[in-house]
Amino acid sequence: MKALIFFGHGARDSRWREPFDRLRLMWVSQHPHTPVELAFLELMQPDLLTAIGSLQSQGMKDIQVIPIFFGQGGHLREDFPRLLNEAKAHYPHLHLSASPAVGEDESVLQAIIQLSARTLSQGLPNQNK
Repeated sequence: MKALIFFGHGARDSRWREPFDRLRLMWVSQHPHTPVELAFLELMQPDLLTAIGSLQSQGMKDIQVIPIFFGQGGHLREDFPRLLNEAKAHYPHLHLSASPAVGEDESVLQAIIQLSARTLSQGLPNQNK
């Protein structure tokens, strides 16, 4: 069976993960037959190995990691490949793969354009108050 991990950076402020939790819940409601876990590079749990272990314990054999990063910075060019290679060595019987950062996908960039246009036309509330 296939499964998914949404992989983010992590932060000290626990509120930072709220969009990730919402993303996971949205996935579960729209794709209830494909398990999903969250994992974080640092400062939050679970880490990548723990998330993979959770899915493996549910019988998953094919796990796709989706980096929820805007672009391919140092973490995705250096840290993430190292972590993924460590996971592959730890779980050699699993098929582990990763997509490019979500921010590199045209549809994600277009969603940002659409949000920006809506903000200008509807005057969405200022979140910095």
